[in-house]
Amino acid sequence: MQIKIINKSNHNLPHYETIASAGMDLRANLSEPRILKPLERSIVGTGLFIELPVGIEAQVRPRSGLAAKKGVTVLNAPGTVDADYRGEIGVILVNLSNEDFTIQNGERIAQLVIAKHERAEWVSVEELSQTSRGEGGFGSTGVK
Repeated sequence: MQIKIINKSNHNLPHYETIASAGMDLRANLSEPRILKPLERSIVGTGLFIELPVGIEAQVRPRSGLAAKKGVTVLNAPGTVDADYRGEIGVILVNLSNEDFTIQNGERIAQLVIAKHERAEWVSVEELSQTSRGEGGFGSTGVK
């Protein structure tokens, strides 16, 4: 699949690191380092603008290494970039650690996964089919 992209950053285009990678790293596009204090959130620009085909979304997801090592993650994970959005891809980062985190220009801050999606049409009914689970909610299928 080919996707149109405008790169207004000084960084290379996102790319897959391995043949089996699902996501491509997104890099911070900053004029100067930004400090993210504990429990603080910030929208970090990437300098990237894309044109997705209808039926495709781009999902902005956390980088596991950044989350595990520094406690920094994507707040609304996964964030969705819709096919009709033409603005800059931004990443809402949150610092869940107890220490300041400095975001450097070019730092890998998130990953982008390209995915197909379906559109649903609601059908109003009076009742739903029965299942063995029924109305069992959170934790209802776990070991007791």
